[in-house]
Amino acid sequence: MAKVSLEPLRSMDGYVASALVDADSGMMLAGDGAGVNLEVAAAGNSEVVRAKRKVANNLKLNDTIEDILISLTKQYHIIRPLESAQQLFLYVVLDRGKANLAMARHEIRTFEKSLDFG
Repeated sequence: MAKVSLEPLRSMDGYVASALVDADSGMMLAGDGAGVNLEVAAAGNSEVVRAKRKVANNLKLNDTIEDILISLTKQYHIIRPLESAQQLFLYVVLDRGKANLAMARHEIRTFEKSLDFG
């Protein structure tokens, strides 16, 4: 896989940090930002993705996860499995006081489409 730059995500309102993560191994493939231990977040959020996929499968939802939102009092944590590479996900941390959640989800989707794993 080519080296991925997460730098374009920095333009999002409230941006704190981001990572591209392999959900199967919990390994961070790329990281950007400060204030969050991205290695720990990558491993922990991989467990969240695997658990949610298991629940969706057990419920026979016959659907895919678009994103997982974790709302904290001061931050939003967005986990977005990639459509083009389901074993990977983007993890984005935003300052809740400065972020526009709808716009952030749109910008993450747009950024995902710019990624090329071919």
